[in-house]
Formats: sequence, structure tokens, C-alpha cells
Amino acid sequence: MSDSLTFLPWQIETAQAWLGTRERFAHAWLIHGLPGIGKTQFARAAAASLLCDQPVQGLACGQCQACQWVRGGNHPDLRLLRPDAVALEEQGPDTQEGDLAKDAAARKNPSREIRVEQLRQLQHWFNTATHRGGWRVAVLYPAQALNLVSANALLKVLEEPAERTVFLLVADAPDRLLPTLVSRCRRLPLPAPDAQQSTQWLEQQGLGQAADWLAAWGGAPLKALSASQQMSAPCPEWLSAWMDGVLKAGREADLSLADTLEKLPAQEWIDYWQRLFVDIQLGSFGQSARYYPSLQKRIDALAVQSNPTAVAEALKWLVQQRALGNHPLNAKLFIHHALDRLHQACRRV
Repeated sequence: MSDSLTFLPWQIETAQAWLGTRERFAHAWLIHGLPGIGKTQFARAAAASLLCDQPVQGLACGQCQACQWVRGGNHPDLRLLRPDAVALEEQGPDTQEGDLAKDAAARKNPSREIRVEQLRQLQHWFNTATHRGGWRVAVLYPAQALNLVSANALLKVLEEPAERTVFLLVADAPDRLLPTLVSRCRRLPLPAPDAQQSTQWLEQQGLGQAADWLAAWGGAPLKALSASQQMSAPCPEWLSAWMDGVLKAGREADLSLADTLEKLPAQEWIDYWQRLFVDIQLGSFGQSARYYPSLQKRIDALAVQSNPTAVAEALKWLVQQRALGNHPLNAKLFIHHALDRLHQACRRV
């Protein structure tokens, strides 16, 4: 995990401009933007900067006692509010609530929600004087993990904020949160980095084919880097094999592919197919692939043999299935239906 004191390269300018107004800071900020661009990193680095004893150009110096406390996960004026499951996944030295993480580790199914108890435990914290009279910062992520009860508890906290206390909420999209909660926060939208900057950063992380990985993940560098650590290529092998099978006008691979897809969350394989069908649709208009540029020849071949109307309808169907959330009661039946529908959309006309 990146140093919790450090902003990513594309965040520095935004951070310096924003933190330059800290003496007139709102008590709650909603930091939002495209998934995978480093919003949580931004919020945690911002917290470190607010707590720093001797900030450099508005950012954490990384050397003072406060910065060392943040890095070690024991700054008395910092709280990280996230689901138990997220705390376990991070498992870094900067995990704030050590006891909470240990408790969660003992559970078979750690919560993926921010629990109301986590908000209630802040009351004692609010009643404790801050270190050297400075800021008190709570970083809450992802905000969409708040359930209705915990969201309402947070709302009450934000309605009567403690002095010198700042809440930094991180979310992909404000419209997924309670409107009343959003109304209590100032918004800070984070822009996505440009492709050149993202590619350069990915290459610095040692990633080959950085441009292809970045394209496959919609320009989100952190998602691209994470995916590269779990996959051998930007396009999953099963999707590449499906393309080859359709181009050969064969259906032999469908049964084995169904077995592969059953092991994946439905939203995951739907996402991959959405990207491919966007590229096929672009190819039908003579445009370059957006997500899988390295597969341009195969995508163009699929576009040539496909019915554009059927491709558009299949893409619309995929979007609808993605929006439904959890899938479905009969996964095998749904997968076979999807395979048949998507194959028909790309069969030779």
C-alpha cells in the first residue's frame, strides 16, 4: 500500500490549492470521482497534511512527530472509519483501530458495512482535547458502505460538529448517498489523471503494457495496477477465447466457458463484456477500440460480421443486468442465456 502521507502525482496541485484554505475549512468534505483514481489515498494524505506539525507547501512533511504517528497508525487525532472487511484487506502498519481489526479477524464474515457502533465510539474522542490544540480528522471510506442506521448516526454528528474536527468522506458518486448527508458536506470532485500521466506512473510501478492496462480499466490507474497483479493480460483469457470462438463460428467453448463464469461474480464478467461490446460498437463505426486496443484486429472482425442493431441491444441488455446488482437465483441458467444472447449478437450476418 502507498505511504498514507503521500499524494499521488496527479493529486498534488489539487491538494495544495484545497489545503491552502484550511483556516476556513468546512467541517465535512465529500471527496468523490471516478473509481480507481486514488480518492482514499487523497483523503488519507490530506488528513496527514492537516495533522502535520510543519507542513511543506501545505502538505505533510513526513518527518515530524505527527507524521510519524500517522505513519505508525497511532495519531490520537486521527480516526479511519471503514468496514471491518476493508480494514482486514489493508492490514498495514497504519491501521488505526487495531483492536477493531483484531476483532474482525476473529469473525468468519467481517462486515462490509460501516457499523453504527463505529460512529457512536467517536463521542468519547470528541470529548478529548486535541494534540497541541490542532485538528481532529476522521476519514470515512467508502461512504457508500454506510447503511441507513449508520448514515443517520453520521448525519447527527455532522449537524453538531465538534470544534476543530474535520470529516473527510470518500465516495465514487454522491447520488448513491443520502441526500441529507450530502447536503451537510462541501464537495471536492477529484479529476481523473490524463492518460500520459497515468501511463508514466504505471510504468514507474514496473507494469509492462501500461497503456493497454490503463485502457482496459477506463483510465483508472489504481484499478489497472490492481488488476495487473491478479491477471496475466488486460483482457481476461476466457473473454479472448470467446472472441476466437465466435469468429470461428463455433459454439464448442460455450459449455466450458459457462463453468468458468460460474466461479466469478456476475457483475465482474458483465463488466468485461460491456467493455468489449462498447469496442465492437465503436468498430462498427470505424473507430478505434476504447478498452482493448491491443485486440483491435479481432474487434474489427467481430464488428464486420455483427449486426449493429443486435450489438446495440445486447449492450443495452448488459447495462440493465449490471444495474440489477446481485445475480441471480439460478446462476447457471442466467450464464447460458447470456452466452446465447451475446453470441447471437455477434454471429455472421
